[in-house]
This record gives sequence, structure tokens and C-alpha cells, in this order.
Amino acid sequence: MGVKDKNIKILFGLQHQTHIKIQAKLDYQAPACPHCQKEYNQYDFQKPSTIPILDLQGMPTVLKLKKRRFQCKACRRVSVSETALVQKNTQISALVWAKITQLHTEKLTNSAIARRLHISISAVQRQLEQFSFKEKYEKLPEILSWDEFSRNKGRLAFIAQDVETRKVVTILENNWQTTIKNYFYKFPRKGRKTVKVVTVDMAGSYIPISKQLFPNAKIVLDRFHIIQHLSRAMIMTRIAIMKTFDKHSLPYRAMKNHWRLLHKDSRKLSNKSFYSRTFRQTLTPREIVNKTLEFSEEFRFYYDLYQLLLFHFQEKRTTEFFSLTEDNLSLVNQHFSVVFKTFLKYKPYITNALECPYFNAKLKATNKRIKDIKRQAFGFRNFRNFKTKILIALNSKTVWG
Repeated sequence: MGVKDKNIKILFGLQHQTHIKIQAKLDYQAPACPHCQKEYNQYDFQKPSTIPILDLQGMPTVLKLKKRRFQCKACRRVSVSETALVQKNTQISALVWAKITQLHTEKLTNSAIARRLHISISAVQRQLEQFSFKEKYEKLPEILSWDEFSRNKGRLAFIAQDVETRKVVTILENNWQTTIKNYFYKFPRKGRKTVKVVTVDMAGSYIPISKQLFPNAKIVLDRFHIIQHLSRAMIMTRIAIMKTFDKHSLPYRAMKNHWRLLHKDSRKLSNKSFYSRTFRQTLTPREIVNKTLEFSEEFRFYYDLYQLLLFHFQEKRTTEFFSLTEDNLSLVNQHFSVVFKTFLKYKPYITNALECPYFNAKLKATNKRIKDIKRQAFGFRNFRNFKTKILIALNSKTVWG
């Protein structure tokens, strides 16, 4: 049961079909009156209190606790015996409160915690509101990751994380420039100068304010977004070329049905053969790609360009990557042209991404956990509760420390 108070004596227990009920009494020698310091007399027992405790044998368990009352001989005041098992003026045991705190660190909703411990949702909510996180505006981590995540109804919230320790630095209600600046300007300039690297996505607002806030920091674009831009340009190009063929023709069906192979890194294509319904024969992925490229010289050009850019980017060949971009800027279609102009615009930050070992992968994993918390709760109307839940779940080591 976890009851360590020696003044509590278990009388008997009853196992019902739905729960277990344990009868007990709390009794000890009469202390001195706290008001007049005179001697207390033992009075009668209070009406039994129903105290939920942790489950026994997988069944809901309640403790029916009779508490001894005392009366002062001098001032005639009456008091009730106290125990560490349950706080004063409450009916939930300290063991259950501790369990609520533990379950808050997991990806569980308030209603799920309440059902598991057989208590009200409001009790779980009160425990959540007692968590407080003191923010110290003195020191910042050397390597910061910035990103945003969906709050509710299309609203975005801002998150900053320490790349090395994965500790969440802050969560802000929105990703507006003013909000971000107001938060980080709370740190002294000396503290902001210690930031060496800031990894961001390709959102246009993050780069200029990062320069203002962290004068010594190197801005690094997230590699995922760079590859994503290339991939989207290739997808749009494939669809445009595919639509020049008849819907029932073999080139159309090959480009449509085997699109995954056409966008995959050619070095990672498998040599294991399988039966292709499109070509009606057994082929390897590499053979399918070669057969598809024979249908269009234009598509072959973009495919080779796409694969070459992927190769230079993954091998971190900065000079070759941007040379290929500049040389083909006037030769490509609108989709690739927009992407190439974006790359040249952010050339210094893409260069940092290729030279530095830092990116937003850890922060993306954090955002996945945040989405899981939000999904299980079917969303949060109160941002403060959402933020508290995230900080408890992600910074749990700090909480328990």
C-alpha cells in the first residue's frame, strides 16, 4: 500500500466486485495545544475520510481512515490528528499526487490520468498548474535550433532548443518577429554573444532577426529544407512532362506509377528485381528508371541535374554545388529557376549548412513528440497548459532534478 505512517493502524479490508476498501484509524498520543500550549485530551474519532490510494491487485482502492480528534482542556479548541499520507484539508493521498506528477511527464492526457487513478480531471489539472519553470535570463547555449509547430486552428508557436542537450530553451505563443525579439532581448548582450550557431529553416523572417540578436552566431539553414526545395521542383517538373503524354500511354503510366524510384537517390536504388505491372516484366529499380528516361530527353536532363545536385550536396562539395546551380540557371524551367535563385540568395547560409555538422533533426524529433501530446489530447484550448505539458514531458530530467 505504501503507507509508512506507524500511527495508522489497518483494521480490515474488503474486496468488492468493483473496488477494494480498507478500514484504518489514525491515533497517537495527545500533543500540546498550539494556541495556548496546554495539554490536549483525546476526544472522539472523526467521521471516516475516503482517501484514494494506488491500485491494489489492479483494482481501485480507497482507504477509509478514521482520524482521532483532540480537545484542549483550557481553551476547549478541537483539532484533528494529521498524517503525512494525506495533506491537510485534502482527500487525495500523497502517493496519488506523486503518481499524477509522474504521469504528467508521459504523453497522457489529463482525462487519461484521471481515469487511471480514479480521481477527477480537475484534481489532475490543479496538479498541472502547480508546475512552474523559472527562466533565467543570463546564459544561452552555444548552439541553438529554431523552428515552429502548429498550436491550434492554423496558429504557429515558436520553439528554441539546445542542440547538444536537447533541452527546450523556450516556447513562445507565436512566431512573430516582435515576440521572438522581446524574449531574447531579455538576455544581456554578453549572454547573446556566446551563441555560436543558430540553425533555422528557410523562413525569411528568422535570418535577419538572428543576425540582430546574436552578432557572433553563424546562421545555418536546415539541410532538410534545402533538399525539400529540390525535391518539390523535381516533382513539379515530372508532373508537367508526364502530362504531355496520353494518360493511357506507357510513358505516362511509367512516370506516374514509379515516381518514388524517379525521386530516389540513384546511388540507393536496389539491384533486387521485381515484377512491374507497368512494363509487364521483371526488372530492377535501376532498369525501370533507365527505361523511363528513354521516353523523354527533357526529363533525362532534369533527372541527371537533380541527381548531380544531390550528390554534390550530400558529399558537401560547396563549390561544385553552386557552380552547377549558376551554370544551369538560364537553362531550367520555372520550378527549378525559382529554387536556384533561392539557393543563390541564401548561399552563405547553405554554405554553413554544408560545412557545419549542425541541423534541425533533433528539433524535428522534439516537434514530433509535441504533435503526439497534442493529438492524444485532441488539441489544447489553453496555451499555458499546452506549454506546461510540453516542458514537463521534454524537460522531465530537469523537473525531477
